[in-house]
Amino acid sequence: MKNRRSLLTGALVPLVIMAIMLVNLQAVLADADQVAKGKELAFDRKKGNCLACHMIDDGSLPGTTGPPLVAMQQRFPEFEDLVSQISNPLLNNPNSMMPPFGLHNILTDEDIQNIAVYIYTL
Repeated sequence: MKNRRSLLTGALVPLVIMAIMLVNLQAVLADADQVAKGKELAFDRKKGNCLACHMIDDGSLPGTTGPPLVAMQQRFPEFEDLVSQISNPLLNNPNSMMPPFGLHNILTDEDIQNIAVYIYTL
């Protein structure tokens, strides 16, 4: 009985580890897709247009009105604070020049989420 339990446990542990790795791989692939969509929106002059005001790693013709988008995880330790900043920067700074993309329905919630995921990688 004891050997059977050890055998079962020994076989079960690798399966659990593989399942966890598969879930993590799916999350990474989903995040990679979100990052790509977010970058496309952020660089799109008709959508997010982040480059109009911000310098971004490999963007061309960046603006200088807003701060460079670097070290974003240090600047926004909480991801949701970054989402909020993109959606409605007026909450943190009523005099902000940044358009409230969510408040004015310039971007959808999904677009804002995708852009935030991308920007969080910078």
